[in-house]
Amino acid sequence: MSGDLRLLHVHAHPDDESSKGAASTARYVAEGVEVMVATCTGGERGSILNPKMDRPEVLANITEIRRKEMDTAREILGIRQEWLGWVDSGFPEGDPLPPLPEGCFAAQKVEDAAAPLVKLIREFRPQVVTTYDENGGYPHPDHVMCHQITVAAFEAAGDKDAYPELGEPWQPLKLYYHHTFHYERMKALHDGMVARGLESPYAERLKDWKPDPENERRITTRVECAKYFEVRDRALLAHATQIDPDGAWFAVPLEVHQAAWPTEDYELARSVVESGLPEDDLFAGLR
Repeated sequence: MSGDLRLLHVHAHPDDESSKGAASTARYVAEGVEVMVATCTGGERGSILNPKMDRPEVLANITEIRRKEMDTAREILGIRQEWLGWVDSGFPEGDPLPPLPEGCFAAQKVEDAAAPLVKLIREFRPQVVTTYDENGGYPHPDHVMCHQITVAAFEAAGDKDAYPELGEPWQPLKLYYHHTFHYERMKALHDGMVARGLESPYAERLKDWKPDPENERRITTRVECAKYFEVRDRALLAHATQIDPDGAWFAVPLEVHQAAWPTEDYELARSVVESGLPEDDLFAGLR
């Protein structure tokens, strides 16, 4: 398979496509791969994380604003994007946790929530799909549900007996999980800052963060994409309600990040093709 490569990222909220895997996305777009992002929710219950945007008129129009931010990021990354149409569940806090809001994404049955994604997979026909691991990357209920529906849709999309009303079957060939915020990467970025006499934004976090070799071994695939970190950063900044340009996201200078950790990292979770491990390409075994 040499041409017509297609990559589908499945994300929980607008901004996730820019904070996880965006530089590899930009690399694949530059190589001629067609990239689609499926966004499960509109981010309606997301907090405003940029103090400069924390204004009443922004909060009152958060749904529309987050859609516009997604449009800008989509143009920067050079991708297609589709909304799956579910409503943000919010991030419940407390002990015990409060119930999920009625009708939200994470409160759906997995088989129901997976249906629009099965339809999209059969229409877009990607060879490769990415999402989060079983922990959601972090324990947001929408991220966990995003994992669940992506695994379910990966399995169902090629089954002619599953969702027969949603189009001709199409079996994606590889499913990956993002591994973005892992110890080795954070320690490398920290060390890169310290070596240059700069203050590391990860110093406090690393004090209590013990190395986790078992988790690190889950990473099978490291995609070299340092030259596209600048594109990733521009896509992140497009999500102005979520990303503070003066915050921790940009505390590590671009050149330090490029030198200290030039890859984005993934776990090959499912595959129906042969490819030797470790990999340096999400399309290993397909071209």
